[in-house]
Amino acid sequence: MSLLPQFPVDGGCRCASLRFRLSAAPWMETVCHCRGCQRMTASAYSTTVTMPEDGFALIAGETVIGGLHGEEADHHHCDWCKSWVFTRPRASLGWVNVRATMLDDASWFAPWAEMQTAEMLPWAKTGAGRSFARFPAAEEYAELVRAYRTERGLD
Repeated sequence: MSLLPQFPVDGGCRCASLRFRLSAAPWMETVCHCRGCQRMTASAYSTTVTMPEDGFALIAGETVIGGLHGEEADHHHCDWCKSWVFTRPRASLGWVNVRATMLDDASWFAPWAEMQTAEMLPWAKTGAGRSFARFPAAEEYAELVRAYRTERGLD
């Protein structure tokens, strides 16, 4: 697993109209293999840096809601280039999921866990140390965050 960068780090959409800043270490680094993420990324999975809500800031541009329009979360996209940049739950749960590939330097990102492997394409191996056929239960996330932060030397 690569070393985490010194925070803050910045990122943005493909056209650079939308910019964000991560000012704290993440809670987790994951990928999602669900069919929805496959379709929204036009790839085998989405990459996610789960950030504490106060460690994420949109510093330039405006987002539009795209992808799946539901009651649980909003997928934020650049209005110009339509890049999927981050996802925020509708209920304030204290976190924001940022697409790791939108970071200016994503070389430090390494999937620590993978979700929705029941829908994984057979060739899409990530090397993640933890795998879940579906999303873990809500009550399991605090322990997962603790384990990630311990393994990453953050706590």
